[in-house]
Amino acid sequence: MAKDLFHDVVKRALIKDGWQITDDPLFLKVGGIDFFIDLGAEKLLAAERNGNKIAVEIKSFINTSSLADFHLALGQFINYRVALKVADPERTLFLAVPDIAYQTFFQKEFPRMVIQQYQLEIFVYDIENEVIVLWQA
Repeated sequence: MAKDLFHDVVKRALIKDGWQITDDPLFLKVGGIDFFIDLGAEKLLAAERNGNKIAVEIKSFINTSSLADFHLALGQFINYRVALKVADPERTLFLAVPDIAYQTFFQKEFPRMVIQQYQLEIFVYDIENEVIVLWQA
């Protein structure tokens, strides 16, 4: 299974942000299908009894068509969200996108409409500094 180009960048950014990587990849078997979501992570909050758990699908958006990349990302996101709801409902799924794609493609009206329609949870990562610059839930 090939990892996304920026897999390690996102992993380091999550660790810098206080997340503990618990699964790399996060494996689920639901309805006779094997799912491999890029990362599973957990953040323990001192003020809460239960920690936050997330699953992360990482996308690079480096192909010539951002729309084609978006189609793939959206399809995976929807499938993974359904699988998580069955197999690990405490975990929230995030789509990780690079800052360059967020500042260009994701600012256009159509992607914003899709994000709102499907209630995508995304976070934006800075490739160069390996940090998370925006959580959009």
